[in-house]
Amino acid sequence: MAGRINDEDVKAVRDAVPIDAVVSEYLQLRNAGGGNLKGLCPFHDEKSPSFQVSPSKGLFHCFGCQEGGDTLTFVMKVDHLTFSEAVERLAGKAGITLRYEEGGYNPSHQRGERIRLIEAHKAATDFYIAQLESAEAEIGRKFLAERGFDQAAAAHFGVGYSPAGWDHLTRFLRGKGFTDKELILSGLSQDGRRGPIDRFRGRLMWPIRDIGGEVVGFGARKLRDDDNGPKYLNTPETPVYKKSQVLYGIDLAKKDIAKASRAVVVEGYTDVMACHLAGVTTAIATCGTAFGGDHIKILRRLLMDNGSARVIFTFDGDAAGQKAALRAFEDDQKFAAETYIAIAPDGMDPCDLRLAKGDEAVADLVQPRTPLFEFALRQIVARYDLETPAGRAAALDEAAPVVARIKNTGAQHEVAVQLAGMLGILDTQFVVKRVAQLARWARERGSKGPAPQRGVAPQGPAPVARQGHAGPALNLRNPVYATERELLKLALQHPDLVSPAFDAYGVDEFTAAPYAAVRQAILDAGGAEYGTQDPQDYLVRVRDAAPDDGVRAMVTELAVEAIMRRTVDAAYAGEQLVTVRLRAVDRRVRDVQGTFARLAGSHGDPEQLSAVQNELWVLQQYGRALRERGAAAL
Repeated sequence: MAGRINDEDVKAVRDAVPIDAVVSEYLQLRNAGGGNLKGLCPFHDEKSPSFQVSPSKGLFHCFGCQEGGDTLTFVMKVDHLTFSEAVERLAGKAGITLRYEEGGYNPSHQRGERIRLIEAHKAATDFYIAQLESAEAEIGRKFLAERGFDQAAAAHFGVGYSPAGWDHLTRFLRGKGFTDKELILSGLSQDGRRGPIDRFRGRLMWPIRDIGGEVVGFGARKLRDDDNGPKYLNTPETPVYKKSQVLYGIDLAKKDIAKASRAVVVEGYTDVMACHLAGVTTAIATCGTAFGGDHIKILRRLLMDNGSARVIFTFDGDAAGQKAALRAFEDDQKFAAETYIAIAPDGMDPCDLRLAKGDEAVADLVQPRTPLFEFALRQIVARYDLETPAGRAAALDEAAPVVARIKNTGAQHEVAVQLAGMLGILDTQFVVKRVAQLARWARERGSKGPAPQRGVAPQGPAPVARQGHAGPALNLRNPVYATERELLKLALQHPDLVSPAFDAYGVDEFTAAPYAAVRQAILDAGGAEYGTQDPQDYLVRVRDAAPDDGVRAMVTELAVEAIMRRTVDAAYAGEQLVTVRLRAVDRRVRDVQGTFARLAGSHGDPEQLSAVQNELWVLQQYGRALRERGAAAL
């Protein structure tokens, strides 16, 4: 049974690894003001960034899908890890040796499954790299040299060689303590007649890394004629390798993609190598599958979908390459970036082009050339005889729906005009109207369907819950909720400004149920006073004290959301404290007044009536003091 990681070590990992450094491995972050950073959320599709990171608090929160938490939560969610696996991964980055309770630390039994598979791939990478120096690997070194890749290039990309024997890697990894079950699960080995054997044998090996830089699989290139396998053999689907969700070279290209707002999509491993060596360091490739929606999500988070973002596809000029380009166009509208296609005049791929004409030719190839939509339309139009009216009409029938899919109406109009020119139709407005009509029909069809059910509006001031989220759908025009929210934000983000007064506030002073739950969590975590001593651990404790995921998400949201006032000081904090307390006092005054009226009307117990009257007088005096003296009266 896995041992529990020591609590002090978990805290050390949280403190040692900055959340912005971790999140930046997956998406581009920009300044959001107030010390926060923002980017496109990795957990849901969005057009504008609603995902915020607070480096000072070690927290993230998406105001779109409500996902949030600390560094460990982010790694768990983005890489689908358990808590222990996330701690172990970050500990590895920070160089922290973890201590395990319940019997000490046994790496072979107490590491999470994903961590073990990643470690097996790392060991395999080192093994393959070492084997590239062997006499047997001469054929592999020759293959690389013939394509313009020297030893330094191979080392930069981690290229290696898998020996031709049956179980060289399998025996090596067994010696490192990996079990047969782990080797099969990782895809590095496969079942043989007498036990596990190597999956890859006698091939050049390219390690495939995820966006965080971890090796999750391999691409293996056939070298010998007697190898009856496919030209390229990739790792099968495993718990750590999903070919539709990885891009070869993304670990090397991500920073330059984010910096330049530009990505170049090529077809193969050697094309990525050729591009990077030619100075095109934004090149990436899919791994044995078509470029699809999950790949787009990865790139969009790096590109941030700003107006200058560019994605350039380079496909071979043959029929297969053209088909791949048309498949890419199917998902084109999922990008906010402009998409282009670059095909060398002689149909060479970047690797061949670099060999034939040098680095400058590769750099020139990937300069934005033909817009992808234009290429797709030309491929459609080319199939018809445009010399006849019937041919032009048929071409329009197939091409117009493609143009109608362009969401930007201005761009749609411009492309429709271009389509008219391609078809040789002089009546440009006819084509424009046809495209607009198809687009309108598509929108109308998309808007049909069952209308969302509307619940009965709640009576009284209780807020309506967000769909799929336990937090309130705040009506910011309601000043009660807005002030309660602001005070909780201050208590979480600036506990020194509201302590110790805040810790005397009752849970019932917060009228929105989720806010009351957050107030209780702060109380259970030691109060705002504790936050003045250890701000980062304070937030961890508050989140841990939350009774469920909904309240936990609300804590994160409030800890990350910007304060409404640019200058956050004791005076502003005092205003929020007074407003919340004064409203609580006024509510209590109304309650007591009602009680007094009932007792007086029913000729109740004089002693009880006197006590109620005395409480009412005290409350009224306290309310007057709050109005006149402000925070000094708290």
